[in-house]
Amino acid sequence: MNFTSTDSYIASDDLSIAVNAAILLERPLLVKGEPGTGKTELARQVAQSLGLAMVEWNVKSTTKAQQGLYEYDAVSRLRDSQLGDERVRDVSNYIKPGKLWQAFASDERVVLLIDEIDKADIEFPNDLLQELDRMEFHVYETGQTIAARHRPIVIITSNNEKELPDAFLRRCFFHYIRFPDAETLRQIIDVHHPHLKSDLLNTALTQFFEIRETPGLKKKPSTSEVLDWLKLLLAEDLSPEDLRRDGANALPKLHGALLKNEQDVHLFERLAFMARSAR
Repeated sequence: MNFTSTDSYIASDDLSIAVNAAILLERPLLVKGEPGTGKTELARQVAQSLGLAMVEWNVKSTTKAQQGLYEYDAVSRLRDSQLGDERVRDVSNYIKPGKLWQAFASDERVVLLIDEIDKADIEFPNDLLQELDRMEFHVYETGQTIAARHRPIVIITSNNEKELPDAFLRRCFFHYIRFPDAETLRQIIDVHHPHLKSDLLNTALTQFFEIRETPGLKKKPSTSEVLDWLKLLLAEDLSPEDLRRDGANALPKLHGALLKNEQDVHLFERLAFMARSAR
């Protein structure tokens, strides 16, 4: 199995090497990077490229590691026992398999995505150490052991909102997706907007990188946001001349696609005010 860029996803050489190394080592691939740099999409593209199904586990702040294994509905069983339901005789009727169970029980190898692991409690990664290491877990209510029929390709994403435990990091192959350089970004844009005129693209990218490099910016616009912005520029049929900014209006056209908080909008408004005052 060898992953490379696909028709709809441009992967750098370093990223392709990281994916293939994790597959070879049979280690989870931990992917970090700015939001919007394609971490989640990477797992989908790996699955598509290798012809595998994908099991996706979206982690939330309230998610517990146990939910990835299974959940036992003791309340429903108690209620059914009070109603005399025959289902209570078989405890397995009240066990709901989690995403790891689904991946382990699959008849074919799958890609298992654990998305945004840093959203959960700090103990969440540690609680999955043995299961991801041994590729099996025990179901105490039924006494059975669920072992992976085929070791899944595990991809774990993190937005770096909190530090992950060292014991967890030791078991992973790590890769940080850097923001693409101008040439790689052009390739990504060409995949999504192949008919974009070069003069509009040049003007838009120049302005985009100027915005990203503005000192004091709280949230830099990401790859996904520049793609959304270009889609709007095309829909509005704007020309390179329409994008040009002057001191009176430092905000970019359709800036809501790029600037995602009031602090950054106010920053550009202040820059415009300072430019007008300096005249």
